[in-house]
Amino acid sequence: MGPNRRLIFTWLSPAPFFGVLLAVTLAGCGKPRQVAQTAPPSVTVSQPAQEQIADYLDLTGTVAPSRSVDLVARVSGYLRSASFDEGTSVEADQLLFLIEPEPYEQQLRLAEAALLRAQSEYDRQEQLMKDNATSAANVEKWRSERDQASAQVEIAKLNLSYTRITAPFKGRIGRRLVDPGNLVGPSVNTKLATVDRLDPIYVYFNLNERDALRIRQYMRERGVPEFNPQQRKVPVLVGLQNQEGYPLTGNLEFVDSGVSTGSGTVQMRAQFENKDRVLFPGLFARVRIPLSEVGSMLVVPNSAIGNDQEGDYVLVVDASDTVVRRTVVKGPLARGGCTIRSGVTPADRVIINGLMRARPGAKVTPVNAGSDHPPAPKTAAWSMPEVFQPGSSHRGPTCNLKPATRNLC
Repeated sequence: MGPNRRLIFTWLSPAPFFGVLLAVTLAGCGKPRQVAQTAPPSVTVSQPAQEQIADYLDLTGTVAPSRSVDLVARVSGYLRSASFDEGTSVEADQLLFLIEPEPYEQQLRLAEAALLRAQSEYDRQEQLMKDNATSAANVEKWRSERDQASAQVEIAKLNLSYTRITAPFKGRIGRRLVDPGNLVGPSVNTKLATVDRLDPIYVYFNLNERDALRIRQYMRERGVPEFNPQQRKVPVLVGLQNQEGYPLTGNLEFVDSGVSTGSGTVQMRAQFENKDRVLFPGLFARVRIPLSEVGSMLVVPNSAIGNDQEGDYVLVVDASDTVVRRTVVKGPLARGGCTIRSGVTPADRVIINGLMRARPGAKVTPVNAGSDHPPAPKTAAWSMPEVFQPGSSHRGPTCNLKPATRNLC
């Protein structure tokens, strides 16, 4: 037991030395440091640019034919022929379908024979009336028979003409819906094909209630009490999905009489020349309606414009470097971004980068968009503890500490 006790005492005896060393080290590093102050976040700001832009409305529309007719069978019979190529252009009065005409030719002969007999008998009754050999009632009876027979002849001629179905105008015909050999008529397989007129062609689009009221106010300010497409040509520009800009120009041709209660929009229609068949029914079209002449408007980048439940807005840095929310009214798109109708001035500093670091009412460090580097943040200088400064009069075991011990500071 004696030797074991000496070993334990020998192993525990350095503990007071290390305790004193740790206390001296902590005493040397106990001088409080100066904590760095966080600078306001930096954001990039820019003043709204001024560009010469014409005010306009951008809408979406659908191309539709100026005339569209469904070809139907108005008399019953077997379809004998279809004399056209599907999906091609047809001329006015061109024969397209033929229904077997023989039954209607015979009906016409019967009606003509009945008319001939009634006319002959009426002439005979008139001659007898001159000789006082018949009554006036018989004369009137055969006059009526003659007129009825004449009407039956006209009806038979119409029915016979209905067996030939021709193109009502020059246009483009779609696919054949009924093949020759099938029974057609008013009760079965009525629709045979559709013919569309593609030159000129229409583009339909809808204007929401807000824009409709704005256009009405715009017209009143310029002394135009009511819009009439027939009296004043309003240009309408159209572009397709594979086209740059709005290369097609037409005129506003129709404006509906009121706002639809179901959609809250006003239907409008523009007419375009289509000799080269660029437009065809069913296409989606981008529509632009110019509202004013070219004028100066403020433009901000699209990324600077936010949207919430209150509407569109931008964040502006005021004179005290505080973020301020500004509600804006957007205008037409421009090359440099989006035009602003109201809400900002040319002198405002609009935040265009760092929006996630900006909150209304908070301080920021604005950096102009043209500068290369943001200003250095203002932070308190860190001072080295006296024990580590060169020439310090402090003496202690700190300078001889192992690296692992220095990490304690």
